[in-house]
Amino acid sequence: MSPFFVMSLLYGLTFGQTASLCAPSEYIIHVEKRECAFCLAINTTICAGFCMTRDSNGKKLLLKSALSQNVCTYKEMMYQTVLIPGCPRHTVPYYSYPVAVSCKCGKCNTDYSDCVHEKVRTNYCTKPQKLCNM
Repeated sequence: MSPFFVMSLLYGLTFGQTASLCAPSEYIIHVEKRECAFCLAINTTICAGFCMTRDSNGKKLLLKSALSQNVCTYKEMMYQTVLIPGCPRHTVPYYSYPVAVSCKCGKCNTDYSDCVHEKVRTNYCTKPQKLCNM
C-alpha cells in the first residue's frame, strides 16, 4: 500500500466523526388538542443528518451496549412554549416543545428523542391550521 493511502485511511478513521453531516434542520411540528378549535403549525429546528457508524463483525462476542449505533441527536436544546388558539377556558392552552440549538453524533437518548427505525405519519392537522413562527 502506498503511504498516501495509509495516511488517508488513518485520517478518515480518526476524524471521520467530525465530518458527519449532523446539524440543526428546519422542521414543522403540527400540534392540536381535542378541545381546541385550531391546529398549530410550529416552525422549529430538530437534529437531523448522517453520523458515521461502524458495524462490528464480532457481534456475538460483544456486549449489547457496545453495539449501539450513533445517531444525530441534541447536544444543546432549549424549550419554547406556545399558546394554542381557540381553546375553551377549562383547557390548558399551552404546548412546550424542544428546539435544537446544536447537534452531535452519539447514542440515542429515549428521554428526549424518538429512537425508532420506522416513522409513523402523525405530523399532520385534522383541524383548521394556524401558523406559528418562533
